[in-house]
Amino acid sequence: MKYTLSTIINKPIDEVVSLFDNEENLFKWMEGLESVDLLSGVAGKKGAKSIMHFKNGKRDMDMIETILENDLPRKMVTTYDAKGVSNIIFTSMETVEGNKTKHISTQEFKMHGFMKVVAFLAPGMFKKQTNKIL
Repeated sequence: MKYTLSTIINKPIDEVVSLFDNEENLFKWMEGLESVDLLSGVAGKKGAKSIMHFKNGKRDMDMIETILENDLPRKMVTTYDAKGVSNIIFTSMETVEGNKTKHISTQEFKMHGFMKVVAFLAPGMFKKQTNKIL
């Protein structure tokens, strides 16, 4: 499953990149994120690998984040791997209307096991979750 979403942010691109690239801000927009532990590399840089711990209600989930490329605002490529699902995200930002920023996110999911059934029955669930954090 693959889709692209974009949003206009009423801030200049340098400010958006700075906020986006700050790990502390992840907790403000990633619902249920409780902690991020760096496993290897330098946080926010190419090659960094972290484990992200989420709690949604009674459900706990761990996800491995790997930064494949970080050349924002031009491009950032990140993978997220969790039980049953792998997601690669291509992020870019561009200046629009003078002092606003267009944030573009292309999501590509690969499902495994039971998650294939979930994706088949409720594909809109993935876009809805992406819209929450975009």
